[in-house]
Amino acid sequence: MAKVLKASERMKIPRVAMAEQPASERARCFMEVNRGLASEQAVLEATRCLQCKQPDCIDGCPVGVDIPGFVRAVAEGDLPRAADILYAANVLPGITGRVCPQETQCEVRCILGKKHQPLAVGYLERFVADWAREHRNEVVERAQPTGRRVAVVGSGPAGLTCAGELARRGHEVTVFEALHRPGGVLVYGIPEFRLPKVIVDMEVAKLMELGVRVECNVVVGQTHTIQQLMGDEGYHAVFIANGAGLPRFQGIPGENLKGVYSANEYLTRVNLMGAYQGEDAATPVLRGRGVVVVGGGNTAMDAVRTGRRLGADPATLVYRRSEAEMPARVEEVHHAREEGIVFRMLTNPVEVLGDEKGWVRAVRCQQMGLGEPDASGRRSPVPIPGSEFEIDCQVFVEAVGTRANPLLTQSTPELKLDRWGQIKVDERGMTNLPGVFAGGDIVRGGATVILAMGDGKRAASAIHDWFGCASGG
Repeated sequence: MAKVLKASERMKIPRVAMAEQPASERARCFMEVNRGLASEQAVLEATRCLQCKQPDCIDGCPVGVDIPGFVRAVAEGDLPRAADILYAANVLPGITGRVCPQETQCEVRCILGKKHQPLAVGYLERFVADWAREHRNEVVERAQPTGRRVAVVGSGPAGLTCAGELARRGHEVTVFEALHRPGGVLVYGIPEFRLPKVIVDMEVAKLMELGVRVECNVVVGQTHTIQQLMGDEGYHAVFIANGAGLPRFQGIPGENLKGVYSANEYLTRVNLMGAYQGEDAATPVLRGRGVVVVGGGNTAMDAVRTGRRLGADPATLVYRRSEAEMPARVEEVHHAREEGIVFRMLTNPVEVLGDEKGWVRAVRCQQMGLGEPDASGRRSPVPIPGSEFEIDCQVFVEAVGTRANPLLTQSTPELKLDRWGQIKVDERGMTNLPGVFAGGDIVRGGATVILAMGDGKRAASAIHDWFGCASGG
């Protein structure tokens, strides 16, 4: 029997470091950067957990994972129990273990973090999920069929989570995906080097084993309407999770030049359509000697690191605030620097410049200073007169956010929207239409994978409860 360490002894154990693909190699390929933990590393890291009587880390998790419970099981070497605890709350742990911003969710609440580094919850989540994928064939137990049918619009993190939770409860669930492959932003938006597509495919396969049906190439708003799903199609409830896939542009001169992309198009061409395979790809993407990406979030980081892997040298990120205000994950910024990404902070593009044939040749930028904080609490960027300069490039990518695609909502005019075109919901996730729920980016605007999953899980519980009220049971 392993010796039980005192809290003071646990706190002396340094946080584990995950092995990474060397920067010089990964900057030229799309293989996953992080390589996961060895068993001994996972057990040692799990041993660091203080097993608090009031674990704040659980409150920091949007899907409510029993973090101390699954971590304790890892420390004891009981991986089947760890997997059971993890999957009981999270139907996509192999995904969240890789892309969830644990540092601002659960880990930021870890008591260890007050004097030491917080527990590496994300690393342990990934370790358990990867172990379960290799060693566990059984699916989560499903309740007896209820006879209720639910249509889920969109197979991104919110839709998949909602579908899995409803299937567990015995409901018949069909997920409608507009693209030819399920996964939503998980497959078109997040690059292979952060989230291998095989991981998404295997997590989706587990949901299908649970009874979830997935129909691709179905555009709700054209192929079907919400009214048809709730009417002739015979669904008792609908969960709308079609994301916010309409890109924003800055509205600067030169955006119509050849070589200008939205981050949505750029990443979709590379990730979903396979443009990283080179000239043989059915849907190619431009590979400029120089690539400039504007933005400071994770999407901007994904785009500029993708440009680097496609051969750009330099691949430059421009952001109008300082690095301290960047919303991107610290780990992604660190990896980008290692890969040779050039950071131009306090810089804002004001014009895209083209050659005589209409191709991008450079971006004119202006240096910025930081003024007073804006509504979000971040200091507002202020242009510095006379500070304009040019950055040579052949590809310019705008990663300055997305907004709600109106295709579905225009086909359902009675659905109440906010001033940004996003669907309004109550605390349960229900819209103004009875039985029609919504969550994820179509409600929040661009947000994280885990917040979308939290919406999906909350909506699944609300749909289940709503069925109980509707049936009198």
